[in-house]
Amino acid sequence: MKYFFLLTFFIAASVVNAQRLSAEDRAEILRVLENQRICWNYGDLAGYMEGYWKSDSTLFIGKSGIKHGWEATFESYKKGYPDKESMGILTFKVISLEPMNDTTVFMIGKWDLERNDKVGGYFSLIWKKIHGKWVVTADHSS
Repeated sequence: MKYFFLLTFFIAASVVNAQRLSAEDRAEILRVLENQRICWNYGDLAGYMEGYWKSDSTLFIGKSGIKHGWEATFESYKKGYPDKESMGILTFKVISLEPMNDTTVFMIGKWDLERNDKVGGYFSLIWKKIHGKWVVTADHSS
């Protein structure tokens, strides 16, 4: 029984240790998110989209439904935010940033958009490290 307990402890410790996010990876993810915010606030949707994985597998879920692919997501943003005035000033607040494995991180946060009106909501993002670069592969914003 004693050995079973020790074995269980070491397995659990290994799993927890394997799912730690390094300070460098955390900083890089937050840097990408901050760059998106800056690009948005300058009216640069193309720059904002650099934070997303350029793939047909990228997934965006919002109030108008599900978009599959980077291009469809970009087109949706262009329709919803055709100019700088409609884009307003965006802020993010990260609530949690949890590793799922060595190359996948789950983020929950809050967004606020100030323009003529003030709107906001919450988001959950799945970040993946692909070819050494952290990108958003799935975004659910409400």
